[in-house]
Amino acid sequence: MSYKAEYIWIDGTEPTAKLRSKTKILADGEALSIWGFDGSSTNQAEGHASDRVLQPVFSCPDPIRDGDNVLVLCEVMNIDMTPHESNTRALLRPIAEQFGDQEPIFGIEQEYTFFDGIRPLGFPVGGFPAAQGGYYCGVGADEIFGREIVEKHLDHCLAAGLAISGINAEVMPGQWEFQVGPVGPLEVSDQLWIARWLLYRTAEDFNVSATLNPKPVKGDWNGAGAHTNFSTKAMREDYRAIITACEALGEGSKPLDHVKNYGAGIDERLTGLHETAPWNEFSYGVSDRGASVRIPWQVEKDGKGYIEDRRPNANVDPYVVTRLIVDTCCTSLKKEGLV
Repeated sequence: MSYKAEYIWIDGTEPTAKLRSKTKILADGEALSIWGFDGSSTNQAEGHASDRVLQPVFSCPDPIRDGDNVLVLCEVMNIDMTPHESNTRALLRPIAEQFGDQEPIFGIEQEYTFFDGIRPLGFPVGGFPAAQGGYYCGVGADEIFGREIVEKHLDHCLAAGLAISGINAEVMPGQWEFQVGPVGPLEVSDQLWIARWLLYRTAEDFNVSATLNPKPVKGDWNGAGAHTNFSTKAMREDYRAIITACEALGEGSKPLDHVKNYGAGIDERLTGLHETAPWNEFSYGVSDRGASVRIPWQVEKDGKGYIEDRRPNANVDPYVVTRLIVDTCCTSLKKEGLV
C-alpha cells in the first residue's frame, strides 16, 4: 500500500506570495523526506540553477483525499540546506524560541472574499448590491453568498486537526472570515497557511475563487484584514502588561516598521474609514475598532487578557506579523520587568 503526501510551500511571488503544492506518493510507513522543485517557475530561482528543496515542517491529515493521506507544509531551502531568502518561517523560529518563556499565543482572524469570475460572489452582473451592513453575520439567500463552501472549508479544517475556532459572514457580500488559534506563533502561522490552502482548494470544487485582496472592491466597502490577537503569560495576568504591549507597538519607528510588513496594499485598506485607523498614524483604545490596536472591553474589566492588532491585511504573511509582534512586545515586557 501507499499514501499521498501533498507538499505545500510558499513561493517567491512579490509583493504577495502564493501557495504552491504537488503530490508525492510514499510507501506505507515511509517517513516524510525532503523533496525538490523547480524554483525558476515559482520566483525562487533562475533557470541556470533552478533546484530548490522542500523541507517538511508540519503535517496533518488530508481531509480532501481522506484515508492515510496527508498535507505537508514545507520550508523552502537552498540546495546547501540554508533557508531560501523567501523563507520567512526561518526568521520566526529563533524569535519564537528566544521569547518562548513568555508563552506568546495568537489568534488570527482571516478575512477573505469569494469571486465568481471578475465579480465578488453575490454582486449582480453590471451593478452593485445594497449597501453594506446587513450582510455581517447575516442569514438568508438575499444576504449570504457562499455558505456551502464556507461550511465545507470549516469541516476540512476540523478534519485536518487545525486549531480553527470559528467562522462568520463579513460586512460585504461574498466576504467571510475564519479564525485560527489561540496557539503559539509558529503553530498559528503554519496552520493559517494550511487553512488558506484548504480554502483555495475547497472553493476550486465549486468553481469559485477566494482572494485575500485587502481591498477587493473600491469605494464604500470594507476591506479584508487579518486582525491579530496576541497575549503573553504576563498579559494574561496583569493589565500593566497590556498597556506596556500597546505602548511598545506605538514607540518610535515601530508603527511604520510594522505596517510596511503587514501586507501589500495596506494604504488602500487603512484609510481611517470602515473600522480602520489611518496607516500612518498609531493609536490604541478600549473597544475601539477605529484604533490601530484594540483592547477588548472585557480585558479592561478583567484587568488582564489580550490585545488585537487591527492593522494586518488579509494578505499578510503570518510568519512576519507574529515575528514582529513577539519581538516588539516581548522585548518591552522584559525591559519593564513584566515577565
